[in-house]
Amino acid sequence: MNRKSLSIFSVLLLSLVFVLTACGGGGGNSAEPASSDDTKVAGSDLENATELTFWTFAGTHADFYVNAAERWNEQNQDKPIKLKVENYPFDQMHNNLLMALQSGSGAPDLVDIELAKFPNFLKGDIQLESLNDLIEPELDSFIAERLDIYSKDGNYYGAPTHLGASVVYYNTDIMEQAGVDIDSIVTWDDYVEAGKKVVEATGKPMTTIATNWYGIWPFVAQRGSDFFDENGEVTLDNEKNIETLQFIDDLVNKHKIAEIAPGGQYHSEEFYGAMNQGSQASLVIPMYYMKDFTTYMPDLKGKIQIRPMPKWSDSDYQSVTMGGTGTAVTNQSEHVDLAKEFLYFAKLSKEGNIQLWKELGFDPPRWDVWEDPQMREDNEYYQYFHDDIFDILLAIRENVAGIRLSEYTPDVLTEIDTNIMHSVLREQNLTPEEALKQSADTVRQKAGSKE
Repeated sequence: MNRKSLSIFSVLLLSLVFVLTACGGGGGNSAEPASSDDTKVAGSDLENATELTFWTFAGTHADFYVNAAERWNEQNQDKPIKLKVENYPFDQMHNNLLMALQSGSGAPDLVDIELAKFPNFLKGDIQLESLNDLIEPELDSFIAERLDIYSKDGNYYGAPTHLGASVVYYNTDIMEQAGVDIDSIVTWDDYVEAGKKVVEATGKPMTTIATNWYGIWPFVAQRGSDFFDENGEVTLDNEKNIETLQFIDDLVNKHKIAEIAPGGQYHSEEFYGAMNQGSQASLVIPMYYMKDFTTYMPDLKGKIQIRPMPKWSDSDYQSVTMGGTGTAVTNQSEHVDLAKEFLYFAKLSKEGNIQLWKELGFDPPRWDVWEDPQMREDNEYYQYFHDDIFDILLAIRENVAGIRLSEYTPDVLTEIDTNIMHSVLREQNLTPEEALKQSADTVRQKAGSKE
């Protein structure tokens, strides 16, 4: 395993003013979920059950935890739990959590914290419980780069929901029409040449590029670069990032083998509709997108093959861990030990990781379950794609890059969404170097003003 240091470095909390602005004007930590449908309970009929509260922002996650609690109660009848899972809107939940921890009351026992929000909770006197006692005995069974995202100073504070390995999804109908063997695509140069054949033979683009971070961050990280260095300094405009954005720009505006994604991103009805109709030959995105394919693109069943990302000439990485949620135990819990036991059972254990695949279609962060017979049982994902998905992951598990986060990561992502990709790809009024330097200076100024 590449043990390259990718731990989250020390970050500062976002100011309360920023939080309230992002929240659209508040809502204290006593806010209730939007409706009764957003609260689910497991174990309510059990006597002497210990109540644990859980906050999340994803309905599918809520179902997963309820199911886990039901399995827990079947297997641990001597210490049953009543799990109350509350599903809040994304910003509301994170803002409520921040204020609850600041005020010292009102936080849940367990909580899902989205990757880009996690640094906000790793400052000073951290109010999340260390999970080292759960993780360290089995550390070698995990992809370390995913755990590192939710760590600080040698302590792990979040249980990952998936590896989020970035891969390429190929439409084999289009690739075969162009006479391209997808297994012959080893490098990004190969990918470009294959794209030219696809366009010539089919008139369709090899891929589309999102104008949000999906369109650049996986490519940057795969080269071993990022938007910040290990000391927290802004590296958005470093040479590798400039070269990488130039490569992406060339795909669109020079080689003409890529187009801007319909709707500008990969999670929109416009994109789903176009992709479902076979509008492009491939897509670079993490493996958790399998669920999007099966849900929103049924007509592509049996036509999509998954492969590792092509390699850069200056990097051995074949994938990048992207996106995700870390589940934490807060120090306000009156049942910390039980909450941690349940968290291990639900998400960190072998059984929990297998359920992440079975229920959510996520690539588990524990690589040691990828060969488990239960992982090979027939399901909708194998039926839609192919049955060697985890063989592919096993082959590249030593070469998965991680990412670095900062308090200013949201500022960088905003610059990517609103300025960088628009100026370079759409308007073509700035070169990659000009756009990245301009945005990097903007982020540096914001960072300087908060010091």
